[in-house]
Amino acid sequence: MNLAQQFDFTLLSPDCTPEQIRQLCDLAQKHRFASVCIPPYFVKQAAEIFAEGPVKVCAAVGFPMGYSATPAKVEEIKKALDEGAEEIDAVLNICAVKAANWNYVRNDLDSMTTAVHLKGKSISITIEAGLLTESELAKVCELALEIKPNFIKIATGYHGEGATVQSVQRLKELLGGKIRIKASGGIRTAEDAARLVEAGAARIGITEVLI
Repeated sequence: MNLAQQFDFTLLSPDCTPEQIRQLCDLAQKHRFASVCIPPYFVKQAAEIFAEGPVKVCAAVGFPMGYSATPAKVEEIKKALDEGAEEIDAVLNICAVKAANWNYVRNDLDSMTTAVHLKGKSISITIEAGLLTESELAKVCELALEIKPNFIKIATGYHGEGATVQSVQRLKELLGGKIRIKASGGIRTAEDAARLVEAGAARIGITEVLI
């Protein structure tokens, strides 16, 4: 199984450098990965590197907590798109989910998705599935099916459980195949990645080359 074109090659450490971003981009180009997922601060640099070529620039927004005010996340999205991002990975406000403030959650999801879709680009919403109860997960997926982001991403990899075969299968069931799934968090080997793809993930977030 050739997984390269399903990999989001990720570097989101708070102390990453321009040199490390350059190395990340060079490896992504070499292996023809789907995207590099990076801090918004580095989007312009990466977009210049990928001026020609198949690798997309994905900006992480509201990362890793997701509880920034919705207007702040929307402005972060707009700036990243203006600077060359083709994809956005945005973290949902899990605090609002836990408070069962579903009007807020819906607005958060809708505002971020609309800001991206108005520019004709792709958005993934990270939901930290490992922190959610079954009923919370089902409600988030219900809202997602209404609003239709391009992807639902299982985890940031910073909190709770990362992606598992079971979590991918459960999301696939709840989303009915209508929204693609990104798996990330704790993926260490090509075998791990292959199992998640077989379970139904369309993209895999990795922090090191697995091929």
